[in-house]
Amino acid sequence: MSVILVIEDEEKYRRVIGLHLSSSGFQVKAVATAEEGLKNAADVDLVLTDLKLPGMDGLAFLEQLRAQNMNTPVIVMSAFGTVEIAVDAMKKGAVDFLPKPFSLDHLTVVVEKALEVRKLRDENRELREALNQRYQFENIIGRSAAMQEIFGTVTRIAPTRATVLLCGESGVGKDVIARAIHHHSPRKDKPFVKINCTAIPENLMESELFGYEKGAFTGANTSKAGKFETANAGTVFLDEIGDVPGSIQVKLLRILQDREFERLGSNRTLHTDVRIIAATNVDLRAALEQGTFREDLYYRLNVVPLNIPPLRERKEDIPYLVEHFARKFGGVLSEAAIDRLVAYHWPGNVRELENVVERSILLAPGPRVEAEDVRIDTGQRARPAAAADNFLPEGITLDQYEQSLIREALKRADGNKSQAARLLGLTRNALRYRLAQMGIE
Repeated sequence: MSVILVIEDEEKYRRVIGLHLSSSGFQVKAVATAEEGLKNAADVDLVLTDLKLPGMDGLAFLEQLRAQNMNTPVIVMSAFGTVEIAVDAMKKGAVDFLPKPFSLDHLTVVVEKALEVRKLRDENRELREALNQRYQFENIIGRSAAMQEIFGTVTRIAPTRATVLLCGESGVGKDVIARAIHHHSPRKDKPFVKINCTAIPENLMESELFGYEKGAFTGANTSKAGKFETANAGTVFLDEIGDVPGSIQVKLLRILQDREFERLGSNRTLHTDVRIIAATNVDLRAALEQGTFREDLYYRLNVVPLNIPPLRERKEDIPYLVEHFARKFGGVLSEAAIDRLVAYHWPGNVRELENVVERSILLAPGPRVEAEDVRIDTGQRARPAAAADNFLPEGITLDQYEQSLIREALKRADGNKSQAARLLGLTRNALRYRLAQMGIE
């Protein structure tokens, strides 16, 4: 039940308002002066105060309330309502202004609206606090020396606006590190916008990143802000930056250099204040040699490089990660089960470990996961290596074999180059380069 404090010096008004709010399901505290109101304001959900009061008036009460760091929503009532008074009340922190006389039904609507705003504000604050807590370093599992060194670097660079390049295999936790950098920066209360460069089709990437004007292309019935525009004052996380096509790389370079861009279909230059964090699971230096990634963009991104080690190189973190995931999924693993997980090489890194722990807990026949209950899916990886003298089919060259692999990947992906590239362990641009070299359409 919401508690409402009513400050009204006229007894008739005070009694009528109090009875109406009580009959509407609210708990009411009613006082005659602002001084009494300050003594009773600590544990209420909303304050309804008259403007003209004996002694301290309603606006002075509002200023005192805010000076005591109380964010309780306040509605100001007055029989002398003018636009100037209403504006002044809002400037001092009132959520609404209610000119007298008013109907009791209207009072109910205004009160319920103010309480709903408070509820949403409290939920947003709790969400921000939960996010900040989640991305504190002590809550990111990484007890190994390598991860502790990364946390130390992040602590030093987070308060700056330096561009960061996160390198590491898929599943090592680049997304978590990017969010930790954002949440330890002065931008933590501003947007964090993640852009999965692999998931956006090439023909849509420019409009997604930079926005578009009405009529810029068929179907553009309204103007739309892009990711860099909506992330203004916050952080943009460019995941899988190695998959960005060359035409977009030029525009990203301009963002990094000048913080400028244009929407698709517009000549008007827009500015954005964003911090850029990029991530890749491929060797960008190899992409430079292949000509699929711009050298100037690489050096602009590589201001602060962070290499996240794969899980197989920091196995001392595995027991702590297992314990964390077991709590998350409501299960318990035996020491033998944990030993089996530590012994595995984890090509899918932390993401694969989380999936295995969840699957093992769900499918275990008993309350505790034993070693034999651990469900590691090795079916796709447990292929025996070919003999050294027979690693290529007889009568075929390496180029022909590579071409046949690429054709097979394209066939399985139904011609989708991004999906085919993932099957081959390549970036989309690297695959396009190979296709061009081979003359394959």
